Amino acid sequence: MERFAAKPTASIPQACDNWSETCAAYRFLGNDEVSWEGILAPHWERTQERMREHPVVLCIQDTTELDFNGQEADGLGPLNYEARRGMYLHPTYAVTPGREPLGVLDAWMWAREMRDADGVRHGQKESARWIEGYERVAEMAASMPDTRLVYLADREADLVAMMRRARELDTPVDWLVRAKHNRCLPDGEGDKLWAHTSAGAALGEITFTMAARDKQKARVVRQQLWTRSVEISDGKAGRITVTCVVAREIDAPKGVKPVEWRLLTNRLAPTLEQAVELIDWYRARWEIEIYFHVLKNGCEVEALQLSAIDRIERALALFMVVAWRVTYLMRKGRTCPDLDASLFFDPDEIRGAHLLTKKKMPTKPPTVNEVIRLIAQLGGFLGRKSDGEPGAKTIWRGLDQVHAAAETLRALRDGLG
Repeated sequence: MERFAAKPTASIPQACDNWSETCAAYRFLGNDEVSWEGILAPHWERTQERMREHPVVLCIQDTTELDFNGQEADGLGPLNYEARRGMYLHPTYAVTPGREPLGVLDAWMWAREMRDADGVRHGQKESARWIEGYERVAEMAASMPDTRLVYLADREADLVAMMRRARELDTPVDWLVRAKHNRCLPDGEGDKLWAHTSAGAALGEITFTMAARDKQKARVVRQQLWTRSVEISDGKAGRITVTCVVAREIDAPKGVKPVEWRLLTNRLAPTLEQAVELIDWYRARWEIEIYFHVLKNGCEVEALQLSAIDRIERALALFMVVAWRVTYLMRKGRTCPDLDASLFFDPDEIRGAHLLTKKKMPTKPPTVNEVIRLIAQLGGFLGRKSDGEPGAKTIWRGLDQVHAAAETLRALRDGLG
């Protein structure tokens, strides 16, 4: 774990110090007595401990595909088309409303079965993971009486079965999902949900900066908000009361598609303040995309050369914790910049960051933000006033160099001793 965390971008042989250590790592990943759930169990426990320190925690769920096409690992399955081979990962990622990552709560890993001669794919129905995900978060709620848990997901979780299950459990956990289906309302005489919600004057407006993503630059977004409490069919001849929120961008730049979100939740939101809170919570869903980015491009898990899916799962369990730590450092540097850096880095890492950036060690203990910015500069962050705070990519690149410098400092000290 220490080796992987020190060199998140390295392969397993590169991360290990020598050949015997590399062999030991592969033996560990190939040990049938070790489960990936067992590897993650301590992290799950610590994540829940961190959650209890906050009044509200967002439990974000999403699925990402891991492409191992061209590898001969046993147990892989098709991805978005039959010829591509790989597997799927579906974690629950806990963050605060202020977007501080608290850790991974649980996960599903699976490979799809091939379609049979009739084109039918057998195996467990994949939509069940969204319902099971709510159930698992609901199980935790009893042990966190002072923390409000919010199940948060994108369009795939717009399932009446999930909402019905929450009702059966007496909704111990709030839920907020992006609507996929523009449902007909039971008593609406043909009214559709989204048009019904946005009829009439808007409740108010919200303005925020949408971060850069893909090939889009960061920009300011201004949306009008509507909310309405409605009843929808529960799929069992009954009804479920939900709140629908419509957030529609106005005055979008020319040539840019306006940002419009339609959300469903069990919570009431009759006021602008409550509606804005829901939008802010939904915007925090992007944190799991950052987490996947670090896992796939920082830890490079799709480059793992392992012979079977169970070995890949064990390696993923380790790298999932490494990816969380990178995102955690990024957010701590932004949300609590003045904390003592020694809470997160050992003295050799702090000294290594200063040596590599040719900065003189300060007379007073440096803050976490100061050290993270030095690390990010090693990863390509320019640190100009206009650059804002460093992102996860420059941090994981810089960490590799800082850990190598720290190991060198320790070796020199041990040799001189």
